Amino acid sequence: MLKKSWDERRDLLIGKSKEEAIDLAVDHFIGIAKKAIQERGRFSVALSGGSTPKAIYQTLSRQKKHSLDWGKVLFFFSDERSVPLDHPDSNYHMAMEAGLKYLPIPKSHIFRMKAEQDIHTHAKAYEHLIDKHLGADLFDLVMLGVGEDGHTASLFPGTKALEERGHAVCANYIPQKKIWRMTLTFDCINNSSHIVLYVLGKEKKDIVRRILSPPSNCAPLPAERIGTNNNKSLWIIDLDSFLLLQNSYGT
Repeated sequence: MLKKSWDERRDLLIGKSKEEAIDLAVDHFIGIAKKAIQERGRFSVALSGGSTPKAIYQTLSRQKKHSLDWGKVLFFFSDERSVPLDHPDSNYHMAMEAGLKYLPIPKSHIFRMKAEQDIHTHAKAYEHLIDKHLGADLFDLVMLGVGEDGHTASLFPGTKALEERGHAVCANYIPQKKIWRMTLTFDCINNSSHIVLYVLGKEKKDIVRRILSPPSNCAPLPAERIGTNNNKSLWIIDLDSFLLLQNSYGT
């Protein structure tokens, strides 16, 4: 495991393997949760879709020996597709079926995004829900992935949500996928306490290089805009995804 600062907006936590990176992600999750519960009496997290978060949820649900007060945990979501809650493409469905439904968390502490219909209305309602339960503190942890096109949450290149200001949640139409999605905005993500992006596997090595060492003549991809000078994001990655940057990084 190697942890170092990449630049003024991002830190890297590099696992030697995918398995080690997932273990690091679980330890990071539990550490932030314990600290938040100790300091604020609750831990609020925006869950993500994707294969790596799924592996994290599976590990969390198996490792019930963690001395975490799950009754003080609040589950929200960073984004959702416009599909029913039991649809296999639903981030909510994936997270619950990956094992989170077996954790001793009150159902009243699980807030899914209702993106399957009236998405603009439900996006406003979800924003009010966040404000009601979390206030200006927003999330203790926002979990994110990075697509091979550089999207994160449902903030896709060239979409209107990239310019959303003053809101925590919005509906976003993805022309390249011909689907509506609900997503947290940059304002919400970058103003939350901790932000982590999970990027694992050789198939992500090109986009990792593109984002962490971008060409000077290219517009920033959505995932490049995560993390600020005042609130750095953490990238939890493995050596396979970091492959093209190893020489310049000195590993």
